[in-house]
Amino acid sequence: MKLRLTLIALLVFTFGFSQKELSTKLEQYMDAQFGINDFSGTVLVSKNDSVLLKKAYGFANYEWKLKNTIDSKFSLASVSKQFTAVAILQLAEKKQLSLEDPLSKYFTGFPKGDKITLKMMLSHNSGLDMDFDELYLTKTDLNKDSVYTYLAKKPLLFEPGTSTAYSNIGYYLLAQIIEKVSGQSYAAYLKQNVFDKAKMYNSGVSTNDEIVAKMTQRYYFNDNKLVKNPYINWNFNLGHDGIYSTVEDLNLWNKTLFDSQTLLTEESQKKMFTSYNDHNFGFGVVINPFYNQNHELIAHDGGFFGAMTSFNKYIEDKVFITVLSNNQSKSYYIAYGLAGICFGKEVENPYKHIQTAIDTKVYDQYIGDYGDIKILKKDNKLYYNDYSIELLPESATKFFRSDNNNTTVEFITNKKRKITQLEIKKAGIKEIKNKTKGV
Repeated sequence: MKLRLTLIALLVFTFGFSQKELSTKLEQYMDAQFGINDFSGTVLVSKNDSVLLKKAYGFANYEWKLKNTIDSKFSLASVSKQFTAVAILQLAEKKQLSLEDPLSKYFTGFPKGDKITLKMMLSHNSGLDMDFDELYLTKTDLNKDSVYTYLAKKPLLFEPGTSTAYSNIGYYLLAQIIEKVSGQSYAAYLKQNVFDKAKMYNSGVSTNDEIVAKMTQRYYFNDNKLVKNPYINWNFNLGHDGIYSTVEDLNLWNKTLFDSQTLLTEESQKKMFTSYNDHNFGFGVVINPFYNQNHELIAHDGGFFGAMTSFNKYIEDKVFITVLSNNQSKSYYIAYGLAGICFGKEVENPYKHIQTAIDTKVYDQYIGDYGDIKILKKDNKLYYNDYSIELLPESATKFFRSDNNNTTVEFITNKKRKITQLEIKKAGIKEIKNKTKGV
């Protein structure tokens, strides 16, 4: 009996140490993202309901040097789409609408509206154009009728249901349908049927005039200088965007959405988390995106000017990672690195890249294809995939991307000193690409 208790105690100690070690690695990685890459925002990582990392960095307001805190509220950008999808599925469960309803049932006169279904809009198969930010970034005198008239004049990208193209317009129209069917505003419906049920009391829908406590200001880079976000008409930047939240609320959302039937039935959850096309779009989420690191992942990222967000649920591993930023930090890259740490990969922490002068004659042997990566040369400069992304040398063989120092490339030689491989580190995670052309 004494031996058994000793073994149990040892296992508990071992698990606790392992968890503590993992938390330390995650925190060291994020501290480097802050110290080296000026990350501003909040991050939360959990596994099996145990929070491994929860921390705030940078400023909620740069003018006043007010620091972000764990309960700082951030615009979610396109992470908002999953809330719209849940609302539509709830209304379908109540038989107030059907996913097979045509758009024409709710909006008359829309071109091919009889062929566009709500399901197509949810899964980005509708043919609707990408966005209408040319309106909500510039105009204050918009109303729903004028916006609808404008959208109805936009040509479809393809015949509904025949292809896939990401569409913010589709999700904006879905938000309008939620209002038409429920008889409530989009914000009121989500508060009553989504946020309150999930106990997400620090989440809501952005407006043009409401004062929201602890709401972060947003900043983006213009000519390599951090500036304030432009005007956004939040009355129309919704459905596809518009939600604000905190990392703690998103963790509650994670538990409620995936681990219970509080919001959706099991059947509706299955519909939401099914891939409907070769882009892996479910309803408001992406199913096993290319960055899943060979683990079952349901995710979505968002980015609109200063707001950069990432939401990642590794289903079988029960790992949840969310990163919210208000200064255009690459949250999706950071979340990728954090996931690698959780899965026991060797992940390099960010470090300061110092450009050095080298003999550019060596560039000729670097040119070529490395799997899906092209290395190009022009005017004695080296480029990554196209001529907009220059590779800057930090040694004769190692370079970092001019647009993203979270990515480095290093050229590897064989015994005959010929370049045969490219080692890419994205967010600190190593990938090896064999040279397939130009050997």
